[in-house]
Amino acid sequence: MGKIVIAHEYGYGCGMSAGEHWYTAAGEEFASEGHEVRIPNFPEPFAPEPGVWLKELQAAAADGAPAGETVLVGHSPGGVTVLRLLQEHDTEAEGAFAGVVFVASVSGEVGYEALAPFFSPEFDWQRIRRAAREFRVLHPADDPETGEATGEHVVRLVRELGAEARVTASGGHFPSGGECRLVLPDAVRLIREVIREVL
Repeated sequence: MGKIVIAHEYGYGCGMSAGEHWYTAAGEEFASEGHEVRIPNFPEPFAPEPGVWLKELQAAAADGAPAGETVLVGHSPGGVTVLRLLQEHDTEAEGAFAGVVFVASVSGEVGYEALAPFFSPEFDWQRIRRAAREFRVLHPADDPETGEATGEHVVRLVRELGAEARVTASGGHFPSGGECRLVLPDAVRLIREVIREVL
């Protein structure tokens, strides 16, 4: 059995904490099968501080099973926080993470002032790629957060990380602002795919 760590979305309406959206259902499903599950509740979801979110995610990733048995899952800026964790991870000392699943995540700025600090400094893509064995991307084509740049964000993750991507025709931002989405089967399937590959 492995460990699943889910980094949640930037907060507006539903989805601003670990106990909302599809995180709980996904976590309970994997926990019922014997996997360790960590869903850190990042502070200040309306005014997120990248350094604080990173520290919380690092603590969750370090708790329990080692990196080689851990699948990281990041939703939107939670995915950006996963990128930062991978960039700072000591792969030589601790080994690579089992895998990563990005859900409606982004690979560069999207025009929100509150999120701009998440993208500075630039990503060290080579270091990030070495820090995990498998990468998956799940992104809706109609994501209003990435808009016309959706393809650019997805392709950058595929190109830089050797990721496999699944793009759905719809889904908003899994979901979009103010809405709640309590299950996300596509995300669960990709997590399972990574688990089958490496655990």
